[in-house]
Amino acid sequence: MGLLKEVLLLPAAPVRGTAWVLRQVVEVAEREYYDPDVVHRELAGLVAAFEAGEIDEAEFDRREDALLARLDTGRRNGR
Repeated sequence: MGLLKEVLLLPAAPVRGTAWVLRQVVEVAEREYYDPDVVHRELAGLVAAFEAGEIDEAEFDRREDALLARLDTGRRNGR
């Protein structure tokens, strides 16, 4: 039965392959996005930009909140 199923689904193989590749790309992108080392580097860059006067306090707070939320989400999801 498994062989018959594979033969019948053969025309859909390119679609299934593309879907698999897209899932892999999303998984890698999410892993990098939530990587604590990446978030810490971005936080350090944000602090440097604030101290250099490149951004104001409101912008710093907004971006810091977003980065901390990203870090928290990554930790909750086990990344």
